[in-house]
Amino acid sequence: MPEQIHQYFEDMPTPTKNLKNSIPSDFNADRWEALNPSKKRKRNPIAANTSNGGRLTLGGNQIIKPPKAQAPAVNFQVRNQITQRGTRSTEAVLGNLKQKAKALSQLRKDLPIWAHASEIREGLHQKDFMLLVGETGSGKSTQVPQILLSEHWCRPKSVTATISGITQTVKVGGCIAVTEPRRVAAITLARRVAEEMGTPLGSSSPASKVGYSVRFDNSTSPSTQIKFVTEGMLLQELLRDPWLLQYSAVIVDEVHERGVSVDLLMGFLRNMNAGEKEGRGGIALRVAVMSATADLENLRNFFEEEHESKESNGLSGTNGNANEALDPEADETEEESEWSGLSSSYKSDGEDTPGGVSSSHVTLDSKPQHEIPQKGHRQASRGKLALPNELDSIALRAKANGGRPLGHNTSRTATCYIDGRQYPVKTIYSPEPVRDFIDASLRTIFQIHHKEPMPGDILVFLTGQETVESLESLVNEYALGLGSEVPKLLVLPLFAALPQAAQQRVFQPAPPKTRKIILATNIAETSVTVSGVRFVVDCGKSKIKQFRSRIGLDSLLVKPISKSAATQRKGRAGREAPGQCYRLYTEQDYLALQSSNTPEILRCDLSQAILTMKARGVDDITRFPFLDRPPREALEKALLQLFRLQALKESGEISDIGLQMAKLPLSVSLARVLLAAADPQMNCLPEVIDIISCLSVENVFLNITSEEKKEEAEAARRELYRREGDHLTLLSTLRAYAAERADRKVWTERHFVSHRAMQSVMEVRKQLRAQCQHSNSLSLSPDRQVSTLTTERANSILKCFLKGFATNTARLFPDGSYRTIVGNQTVAIHPSSGLFGKKVEAIMYNEFVFTNRSYARGVSAVQMDWIGQLLGV
Repeated sequence: MPEQIHQYFEDMPTPTKNLKNSIPSDFNADRWEALNPSKKRKRNPIAANTSNGGRLTLGGNQIIKPPKAQAPAVNFQVRNQITQRGTRSTEAVLGNLKQKAKALSQLRKDLPIWAHASEIREGLHQKDFMLLVGETGSGKSTQVPQILLSEHWCRPKSVTATISGITQTVKVGGCIAVTEPRRVAAITLARRVAEEMGTPLGSSSPASKVGYSVRFDNSTSPSTQIKFVTEGMLLQELLRDPWLLQYSAVIVDEVHERGVSVDLLMGFLRNMNAGEKEGRGGIALRVAVMSATADLENLRNFFEEEHESKESNGLSGTNGNANEALDPEADETEEESEWSGLSSSYKSDGEDTPGGVSSSHVTLDSKPQHEIPQKGHRQASRGKLALPNELDSIALRAKANGGRPLGHNTSRTATCYIDGRQYPVKTIYSPEPVRDFIDASLRTIFQIHHKEPMPGDILVFLTGQETVESLESLVNEYALGLGSEVPKLLVLPLFAALPQAAQQRVFQPAPPKTRKIILATNIAETSVTVSGVRFVVDCGKSKIKQFRSRIGLDSLLVKPISKSAATQRKGRAGREAPGQCYRLYTEQDYLALQSSNTPEILRCDLSQAILTMKARGVDDITRFPFLDRPPREALEKALLQLFRLQALKESGEISDIGLQMAKLPLSVSLARVLLAAADPQMNCLPEVIDIISCLSVENVFLNITSEEKKEEAEAARRELYRREGDHLTLLSTLRAYAAERADRKVWTERHFVSHRAMQSVMEVRKQLRAQCQHSNSLSLSPDRQVSTLTTERANSILKCFLKGFATNTARLFPDGSYRTIVGNQTVAIHPSSGLFGKKVEAIMYNEFVFTNRSYARGVSAVQMDWIGQLLGV
């Protein structure tokens, strides 16, 4: 057990029981009692009878007083030397950090963004919002938070605020949040900014001024002033602190990627700066939105709409509730469905809103309130908007104006354009369409390696973990045949499911006479700069989630990227020197690409987004300020799905189960599975955590191509397979891997299992278990022994998964095919499944994928009556 540490100050009485060996010889107990009457010392009944020169008497008999034990002498000189040595060590570390920061100082000042530092400060001093368009290489991601940190409005202030109807004194501000779409970008940027500021990173020191917070990893200190977070983590913070009181500013980086989380985040941030800001004591939360390829017109309309509408009605600076007084019928809506919260007047085409922004009247219980004028008011305000031809040329005029803010004097949004520092990149297109981009990538890598001189690392963009690992194996195999005169190759993968330590290897310099080959997904498109890259190989595709609301299927498809994504990929080759970009598609194919990414909120399942909104108090989701309004059908399907998962009540309000699901860093389906497993009747939480951990990676088992190897792999994995299907096979695989005490890497090679994937699985498993231990609702006994997987326990596990995946089910038809129960779509079991080629009554699957046909992946056999109980079929 660690010793208890007590801290005392000069004005505190020192407890004598801890320092009895240090009591002075002239200490007078009676005088001490006289000065401290409330602190009478306890008297020893034996010592009270002491007489005759210290002899003890008990019952008239003399007892020889035992000699007092001597306390070991304290060598203050040695203790002081140890303290001084620790202090010198800390000072040396800080000194080294300061020296490194000083060396980086000139490099920072050479970045294009430094010429606009005063402009950025002035823009956010006068306005609540800033749109900052900085080209690749401008330094916006690392420099903007440091530029703003010294502003007076960025210091913490004590104010009187009204939160949940209670007026109280709170501290507001003192920290800047920088959101990133991916965890690897947040961690890498935090590390770089800490180096530039000469401060330790995260939780490594109480004096650290820079930290980061990503899923399952919070590395901050009490002194953190700049905090890099993923967009999802800031949404989690909004659940605990709806006014984001610890922040003076939020910087939303890489907004052009348009994930669901960033769309929701901007809606909440806009709401927060509306009205009187009573939850922040009237202090505005500054918001800077940054991107290299953002749609300025749409963004500016989004932030200006409510402000300009108020001005046109003479309501500038007033609370939005005044709108109700002007138009008593503004809140009248047509009759709504029983529990969906969707009014029948909801339009999905956004015809009444510039830029597709919905009208909004969001009432948040104990959260920021925001009124947006209704349709009649918005029509009257359109005259205040900038003319379309002016908005079309806003970026060009900003650039010509030296980057000075543009817009009306009454605008609350500043705009700044910053040139990048991009070296020329030569683009080389494929002369004809490529059928197999993995094979084409392999040939291009070795073509570059043989023809192009060193230095110059190669960055290859692929579609996912499976293609990355497949190409990694091929490159390593061919590299064995290179002659001694050719530089060596160091192949490094980079994808989201990779453990953090493995991800960071990409950013370390290559050994001498070695060329790095980085095989990455679109995780390396933005924010992340890999030093040394001179060549980019772009396959022109990426995996995209596509939700078909008509049939309720969420599928992961490989689709062509956009022009903006292709530009970002190309730019990776010109960050430090002139480079080359090899596009594995023709120039005609490039010209046919869409100009920008389709916002994720328009093409994915909205269940997670709506649960996030409901948990943060948004009662009517149709009136939330979406940057792009999703279709009504998609909202209805998501609400119905949440209702089936018991996350919503019939009234449309969030349930207790829904609130618990919103707090978990999992998809809504997996969160529901976890809560079901924690039910005492099921009592299978450890097993379910293990399976969910395995589902966090794309593939646990290695992808085998040759027929000979396939037979060998099938024989080696036979002891791991379970007849119930893939979920319990994953459980038995993880248990066998965790039980291996000799050499886990050898075990994975013997069973054709990915060692890298299992390391990631073990990390997620550890984090999920820790989260359950800290949760009051998810009790996980640390002393529970691994139980035998009986048929009864296996059924309990599968029933828990059905709680979250009841709509991902299909039944067997007489013709031998499977058809989904929701949507009646024909689906086949994927060849990678243990149930491939087998016929069972019904199946449950994790995901629906489409290649040359519709496949179900992650399949287990279930009973029809289980499904009937959940779906009522």
